[in-house]
Amino acid sequence: MDLSFFLAAMVRMATPLLIAALGLVVSERAGLMNIGVEGTMLSGAFAAFAITYYTNSYWLGLLAGMLAGAVMALIFAVTSIHFKAPQIVIGCAINMLGSGLTAVLFRKLFFDASTGGTQVPTFPTLKIPGLSQIPFLGEMLFSHNIIVYLGFLLVPALWFVMNRTSIGTQIIAVGEHPKAADSLGINVFTTRYLATLFSGVLMGMAGAYLSIAQSNTFNVDMTGGKGYIAMAVVVLGKWRCLGVLGGALLFGGANALQMTLQNMNLGIPNNLILMVPYVVTVIAVIAGCKQRAIDASAKGTPYEKA
Repeated sequence: MDLSFFLAAMVRMATPLLIAALGLVVSERAGLMNIGVEGTMLSGAFAAFAITYYTNSYWLGLLAGMLAGAVMALIFAVTSIHFKAPQIVIGCAINMLGSGLTAVLFRKLFFDASTGGTQVPTFPTLKIPGLSQIPFLGEMLFSHNIIVYLGFLLVPALWFVMNRTSIGTQIIAVGEHPKAADSLGINVFTTRYLATLFSGVLMGMAGAYLSIAQSNTFNVDMTGGKGYIAMAVVVLGKWRCLGVLGGALLFGGANALQMTLQNMNLGIPNNLILMVPYVVTVIAVIAGCKQRAIDASAKGTPYEKA
C-alpha cells in the first residue's frame, strides 16, 4: 500500500466530515440539537450538481449547495426556535425530506436509464507551487481541490471566532445560559438563528463537495451516512475545532482504509469491508464518551423569553 496515496485519500475523505462537523460545532454551542445533517448535506449535494449541470459553473454550483443547506437549516430554525418543536423530531424530518426530495428530483430531471446518470464539471486539483513537490507531504497536503483547502482553513478561523471574539462569546452564552445572556442584552433568538443558518451553509458546502469535487455526479443517498458520522466527529472532538479536525481525520482514514482494502482483493466479503467506517465510529464515540465534554448545557431546550 502506497502510504502517501493513503494519507492523501484520508485528507480528501475527511473534508466533508470536517466541514459539516464545524458547522455543527457552531450551532450546538449555541444550544441547537440539529440531527438533520444527512438531509441537509444531500440537499446541498443535489443543488450543487443541478446548478453546475445547467450553468456549467462549479462555482455557482458550490454557492447553490451552500444556499440549499441554509434553506434546510432555516426550516429547522423556524420550527425549533420560533415554534419550539422538538428538535430531534425536526432533524429526523429534515433527513427524510432531504433523502426523498433529492431522489425524486434527480430521477425526474436527470436520470437516464441508458447511461445511468449525468456528469458535470468538477473543481480541479490545485497543486500549490513548490509545496506540492515536497516528497511524501506534497501529495498528502498540497495537491487537492480548493474546497479541501477551504475546509482545513476553517479550523483556525472558527477557533479564533469562537475563542477570541465577542461573536463566539455570545454563541457560547446563549447555549450555556440563555436567560443570563438575554439579561445582558444578547438577543438569544437572533444569535441562534444566525448560528443555525451558518451551520446549514457549511453542511451544504460539505454536500456540494461530494457531488462536484470528490465526484462528478449525483447519486441517490450519496452521503451514505456521512452526516451521521459528522455528528460523531463533533462528539469525539468534544465540540472543539481542533478536536473535530482530529476526529474527521480519524474517520477519513477509516474511509480511506475501506477503499484500499476493496482495491487489494484480499478475499474479504465486501459487506464486511464497507462496515469499517461505521465500526470505527461506534468504537471512537464509546471511547470518547469517557472523557469530559464541553457541550452546551442548554442544548435542545427551546428558550422562552420571560
